[in-house]
Amino acid sequence: MFADSAKIFIKSGKGGDGHVSFRRELYVPNGGPDGGDGGRGGDIIFEVDKGLNALTDFRHIRKYVATSGEEGGKRRCHGKDGQDLVIKVPEGTVIKDFKSGKVIADMSGGNMREIILKGGKGGNGNMHYATATMQVPKYAQPGQDGQELWVLLELKVIADVGLVGFPNVGKSTLLSRVSNARPKIANYHFTTINPHLGVVDLDDHKSFVMADIPGLIEGASEGIGLGHAFLKHIERTKVLIHMVDAASTEGRDPIEDIKTINGELEKYNPELLKRPQVIAANKIDALGPDEQETTEKIRSFFEKDGIKVFPISAVSGQGLKELLYYVYGLLQELDDTPVVFEQEFDPSEILINENLPYTVEKLKEGYYSLEGPKIEKMLGYTNIDSEKGFEFFQNFLKKTGILDDLEKAGIQEGDTVKMYGLEFDYYK
Repeated sequence: MFADSAKIFIKSGKGGDGHVSFRRELYVPNGGPDGGDGGRGGDIIFEVDKGLNALTDFRHIRKYVATSGEEGGKRRCHGKDGQDLVIKVPEGTVIKDFKSGKVIADMSGGNMREIILKGGKGGNGNMHYATATMQVPKYAQPGQDGQELWVLLELKVIADVGLVGFPNVGKSTLLSRVSNARPKIANYHFTTINPHLGVVDLDDHKSFVMADIPGLIEGASEGIGLGHAFLKHIERTKVLIHMVDAASTEGRDPIEDIKTINGELEKYNPELLKRPQVIAANKIDALGPDEQETTEKIRSFFEKDGIKVFPISAVSGQGLKELLYYVYGLLQELDDTPVVFEQEFDPSEILINENLPYTVEKLKEGYYSLEGPKIEKMLGYTNIDSEKGFEFFQNFLKKTGILDDLEKAGIQEGDTVKMYGLEFDYYK
């Protein structure tokens, strides 16, 4: 069965603990500390595999944990880093925080590889803690815990054009005729339960990707039937083709069908109605002599709003060339940048919201200290050597109220803040 969503648990590796040891060599009776640092925990990385087209594997394996870093060793030996866990997903997979529903990453466009959870930083060995007054440190830093998260994976097809319509109006027949797609076709409702994609090749090397979105029904935006599962695949498309049964072979009114589906699109995401629409009035080969005015009724109702109507027969091919070239022309007028969903949630924010203690201390005039698990943990997950990482760390200090506490302690611009061996000048 086609799988286009899955809930999984992911956890990055814990950092290895720092080691406590002392040099024990002949003729060196008072050897100093030589405990090595722990290894870094493995990251959780998502990577696009273009050979995949569904999330089926995640129905069977729901827990993904990267390996932890090894403990540091004697003689300043660094513990082995944990192995990163690379999770392969189809292109178009959107990774969301399960609790909030916010987007963490969209694996499409140019985003083929993304680190979602950073592994814990390895702890410092006791060789880092020797001072003039503490020459025999018996303390080493423990490795930082890995991050963990329940995420929702959603596969949203990547297509230029989406075919929408009620069941059994001929979408699969059209797609199979004009593209390289081969969907299963039969004459009963809900034949298509999976989205199908096909490349439509026109003359002069012109082409576009078309998706047959499974048949929608009234109430789809509320999740009736498989409504949400189907509607999410429309979100990346740039042009919508409404396909209707102009011959009303099942007694349906094609105008009401289009109005109903547009209503469902608006309820699900109002932005969808801003995209260009085209109407394919199918099954004109089944119209009797006294039924030809049906397509004219559809035209008079929709073309006044700028929605072009094309009478077609997906079976005989009548009218298809005109429809496809018109759709291609619409695509040329639109931005060719792929629809990619912006990040709404950074897993590092979990650390910001954790209720961990910290202390602010004035050591001397113009010199302040910040310490505590909250500070140490965030430093371990942040690359403050990069501009983006440093900016993120500044936002962390601001959001958590730590900067307010520094100001209450009397800090002034240009003063120095010390944090676990790092020193920063304070400026607003």
